[in-house]
Amino acid sequence: MNKSKLAVGLLVVGSLTVVFGTVLVFVGPIIIDNQIVKNLVIDPKNEMSYTMWKDVPVPFFMTVYFFNVLNPTEVLAGEKPMVEQRGPYVYRKRIQKQNITFHPNHTVSYLEYRSYFFEPSMSVGNESDVVTIPNMLVLGAAVMMENLPFAVRLMISTTFKTFKEGPFLTKSVGKLMWGYDSKLVDFLNKWLPGMLPSTGKFGLFAEFNNSNTGLFTIHTGEDDIRLIHKVDSWNGMTKVRGHTCNMINGTAGQMWPPFMTKESTLPFYSPDACRSLELVYQREGIMEGIPLYRYVAPKTLFANGSDYAPNEGFCPCRQSGLLNVSSCRSNSPVFISHPHFYNADPVLLDYVQGLQPTEDQHGLFIDIHPETGVPLNVSIRLQLNLYMKKVSGITETGKISEVMMPMMWFEENGYIDGEILTTFHTNLVLLPKVMVYMQYCFIVLGLATILGTLPTASPNKPTHCSSVDCVQ
Repeated sequence: MNKSKLAVGLLVVGSLTVVFGTVLVFVGPIIIDNQIVKNLVIDPKNEMSYTMWKDVPVPFFMTVYFFNVLNPTEVLAGEKPMVEQRGPYVYRKRIQKQNITFHPNHTVSYLEYRSYFFEPSMSVGNESDVVTIPNMLVLGAAVMMENLPFAVRLMISTTFKTFKEGPFLTKSVGKLMWGYDSKLVDFLNKWLPGMLPSTGKFGLFAEFNNSNTGLFTIHTGEDDIRLIHKVDSWNGMTKVRGHTCNMINGTAGQMWPPFMTKESTLPFYSPDACRSLELVYQREGIMEGIPLYRYVAPKTLFANGSDYAPNEGFCPCRQSGLLNVSSCRSNSPVFISHPHFYNADPVLLDYVQGLQPTEDQHGLFIDIHPETGVPLNVSIRLQLNLYMKKVSGITETGKISEVMMPMMWFEENGYIDGEILTTFHTNLVLLPKVMVYMQYCFIVLGLATILGTLPTASPNKPTHCSSVDCVQ
């Protein structure tokens, strides 16, 4: 009697264990997803994710390469430019959000400040290295003013000579990056304010260091997790310039909404490019045991309007592979591309000697953890180019052939490591795996318990009997 009760009890326990394990199979993923949503919402109460968003406490670097012009005299005579790549010059980048203000409509505004610190141990060379590049103040201004009256162009050329500004600059990396004193710059800022992007020293990245990227307002995800990190406005605007393709779409470029699929894309707004960009899925991968999706730039990203009609709104365009950013570079003829004109019209490589594009070295990518939308490894590589040509009346342009001249390229890269990587792996990989294993352990344990009770619950029966015994 006691054995029968025990068997029935074990049978009930086993059945409940199987039911519990089966329920976990269906409910477990929902619990995990709800936990992800709860922890990702931009809220100071979510200590880990909020800190990652606010201070970006991961190693982040900007690596810079200059194209040193080897034959500036010959270029002025109309010959093909020859360049050699110099670098890398590596800077540690510090990012911090300030003036954080939460709004009742589930958005948050902030200013993101960036600072750069040179890392000699990671660089090949020093900021004191001297390189020769085109003088944007002269050759860029020449193209900008080619349609002005001839007399005005002569006057501009005289101004260049007065301030001893030539068509090429030979200066240190540090001065080219962060600015150098120029009497011409002082003159222009005094008499033509607003013509140049900065009011102090003139440098390729002078306005980037110790500055902010503008006032971003993004969604916190509290009301709809599908909107988290998406830009609501930038500097109070929902689009730049007038065309519809200049809408500010996507996120601010640091995190994306969770639960991504292979059909998802990575749209983000870049103030430095003055437009929204969009990356596409390439492949799956694993980083330190964490599953990821790799997203890359499609060939249409910088295609011109002729090759890809949706990009017509970003024109005037030149060859495919170039993005016109003159509208946010004081109308100077500046274009960005992939380094070494990777994925660009092959004719661009014919204009300059010394370029060798490869996907591994010059393609950009972002590795994303699809369940959370958190980047694990980022490498954004872009090249700065100046459109140059001979302009009559401005003698500094000599006989320069029409050319898209690469000046430098840079890579901004960052990756999760250390304690943050360990925490990320534990919470988002190990714990979900443990839950999955527990589901099936409950089911197996329950079935084993049920099967173990069957012999006890069944009465013993003789395996053989005589005819007399069976009758009795």
